[in-house]
Amino acid sequence: MRPIVRRQFGLLVVVLSSLFFPVFAQPSYKISGRITDAGTGQGIPFANVAIKGKTVGTTSDENGRYTLLSSQSGDSLIVSSLGYQNRVYWLSPVSVQTIDAVLTPSATKLQEVKVYAKGGDPAYRIIREAIRRRDQFDPDQLTAFQYESYSKVEAYVNNFANKRRKGRGPGPMGRLLAKLPAIYDKDGKPAVPVYVSETFSAYYQRSNPHKVKERILKSRASGVGVSDGGVAAQLTGSSFQQYNFYRNYINLLRKDLPSPLGQAWQTIYKFHLIDTVTIGGIVCYQIDFEPKRATELAFSGTTWIDTTRLGLSQIDARIDQRANINFVDEIRIEQEWEDVDDSTQSSTVRLPVLTQLLIDTDEPTPNAPGALVRLYVAARNIKVNKPQESKFYEPPLELADDYSEKSPVFWQTIRPEGLSQEELRAFTIVDSVRNVPFMKLLGEVVNLTMVGYYPLGPVHLDVGPLLNSYAYNNVEGHRFRLGLRTNTGFSRRWILGGYLAYGTRDQQLKYGMNIDYVLRKKPYTIVGIQKTYDLERLGTSSENLGGNTIFAAYTRFGTLRRPYMQEFHNTYLKSELGKGITQTISLQNRSFEPLFPFAYQVNNPEKKTATFYRTTELTLETRFAPGSLMVQSENDRFIVEGTNNPVITFRYQLGLKNLLDGDFSYHRFSLNLQHSFRVGVLGRTRYQVNAGYSPSTIPYPLLYIPLGNETFFRVENSYNLMNFFEFVTDRYVGVMAEHNFEGLFFNRIPAIRRLKWRFLATGAVLMGGVSEANSALIPATNALGQAVLGFQSLSRAPYVEVGYGIDNIFKVFRVDAIHRLTYRDNPNISTFGIKISAWVNL
Repeated sequence: MRPIVRRQFGLLVVVLSSLFFPVFAQPSYKISGRITDAGTGQGIPFANVAIKGKTVGTTSDENGRYTLLSSQSGDSLIVSSLGYQNRVYWLSPVSVQTIDAVLTPSATKLQEVKVYAKGGDPAYRIIREAIRRRDQFDPDQLTAFQYESYSKVEAYVNNFANKRRKGRGPGPMGRLLAKLPAIYDKDGKPAVPVYVSETFSAYYQRSNPHKVKERILKSRASGVGVSDGGVAAQLTGSSFQQYNFYRNYINLLRKDLPSPLGQAWQTIYKFHLIDTVTIGGIVCYQIDFEPKRATELAFSGTTWIDTTRLGLSQIDARIDQRANINFVDEIRIEQEWEDVDDSTQSSTVRLPVLTQLLIDTDEPTPNAPGALVRLYVAARNIKVNKPQESKFYEPPLELADDYSEKSPVFWQTIRPEGLSQEELRAFTIVDSVRNVPFMKLLGEVVNLTMVGYYPLGPVHLDVGPLLNSYAYNNVEGHRFRLGLRTNTGFSRRWILGGYLAYGTRDQQLKYGMNIDYVLRKKPYTIVGIQKTYDLERLGTSSENLGGNTIFAAYTRFGTLRRPYMQEFHNTYLKSELGKGITQTISLQNRSFEPLFPFAYQVNNPEKKTATFYRTTELTLETRFAPGSLMVQSENDRFIVEGTNNPVITFRYQLGLKNLLDGDFSYHRFSLNLQHSFRVGVLGRTRYQVNAGYSPSTIPYPLLYIPLGNETFFRVENSYNLMNFFEFVTDRYVGVMAEHNFEGLFFNRIPAIRRLKWRFLATGAVLMGGVSEANSALIPATNALGQAVLGFQSLSRAPYVEVGYGIDNIFKVFRVDAIHRLTYRDNPNISTFGIKISAWVNL
């Protein structure tokens, strides 16, 4: 399948170079084509091409393709390569022509001989000087730049027609795929397109302060399980495709890949100077690079550095199966950099104008089909050092209201170059594939699994979420839940939802409903009201769970300790203020109806204790996430953290007594900080800090209850050896940290490195306590004479647990061994535990 998406690369380079802003005058003659071996038909890399009797020439790329631009004409073209007989082809007196050359191997083949200069390969001197000068060429050092971006994404299922062992034909899945419409590579092997998209956008970036903005102008997408191209356009646009090799690391597939032009170049890579070649009229050093250790998570490939200014002109970087990335057979980034005129400087600046990313997946089993994804991004109308006002860059990612564009005429005019016949067929074939009943069902299953909702067709309603449909616990018995919500077919501004739930044991109906309205889309502002009446349990509030929907669904199973019924009303306003700031204001009213022995002291002489209470609470929440991008999916919005900047959330809650029957006046403050950063070759560290304080005297269910975890599964934002509702605090500071060494250790052990295991270390600390006034609120018995259940608070000693584990077992599983170091004498606790988690991990 690989030749299908690569054989047009040379032609792409030629056409794109004529569309953008060249520094030099355009030549009058263009000759292009492909040079192949007469015996094998394979492309011959680095073959020499020259016009006879002239001083201009070029070399072919790794696929044998070449382009020769010249202001001089001639009568013949000479094609030569080491180990092949020279060929001469006559030239026609025209400005543009294509000549495909076929070379015959010589009778005597020479072995490759490498000659290095005394004192080491001269490539190191060149790379060292190129890195020293990188501030002159790094786009991040510019005051600002902007361009129009065209991106195209194609995804295929391939390798399904291969024969199995003992000469057997393809398996059941292979036979099914073989019946679908397909395109074919030059070897006659079929590939089924399952997704194709095109996106046209405007991209802006400035420094000091660093800001980016992308406005998706037009998009179209077609694929299995894809109903709207807007999400794909946002996730595949230029905002997520900034592969700047002058940075120390290239972030790709959530991996930090060291750049051969980054600070760790000499530690990780070895370099070889191969030749000097002419690219686009510029003489360049051709330098090969590869990791010092084959299993290192690093690139191998070729870079071309111009000989005069020592700036990056072109790079071809690859990662193969030897690197520690799951499900990947090969990753390839091919990028061209081009000089762009800058009216504010005497010299030109350089920017990447063409990027091609290819991801060829490794088959999960020997007989399973594979997949191939190709991303093509081209820039044009580039302008540099003309920054916009700071507020212009908010929001950083924006989808135009009229982004959907399906007219083929529009895309023909906007594409940087004409697509090949096979690529044009892919747009047509993918529509046929997605309408095959099996593929249509498969797409619905994938969409239901990822989104959690199933669309009900023309009524513009979705049913779900799937995870919350059923549970079993000691209070409700069998719990059944049915939820509905509207989608964009109903309205792009009104969002309605609700659910009904019923337990076979308590025979009680629970319900919930919400109405949201999008006031503005720029900046995004939404107002909503919510009402629920449902069963809850202490210690598993939405604030504690932190958006962990899987764990939230699991907490409704099993034995529910300290359950209570809650009537909840919420009115809120949420707005994105720009600069990564999101502000939420809400007024909440809730009741607490315990299903366990509970009471608290009150300052009412007529009633010494109370069992039920109601609170009215005003909440102000500010979230600061610099560099993050908000992606719109139907009527949902989710955040993609794309930088190493910390994310800070501050929340203030004010209890209002007597308003809407509120029983308490109180204050609560909380702060959450999450951060992830690279520690060079040592791996990546993630940590979060939680702190809070409540100076008021209130019943303990209103205090902070740390999230415990009594399951066999590891939960990222919980204390994994702490029981549910084991501690209560009114002042606390907690730190959770994890460092993943990735392949630093196991990649160096011969017998284990093939497993691609990754070693990690974890730790969690919680300090806190409860005031005497809050402790004194608990009476010995309630009004019925039942003993009131109390709680335990932290003493001067902090709660501490540490762990170590192995990630990427069978590419899916993670196993952590965790030790509890303090409060080891508490009843019914575990001082050591093995926790398992699983997810698709690259």
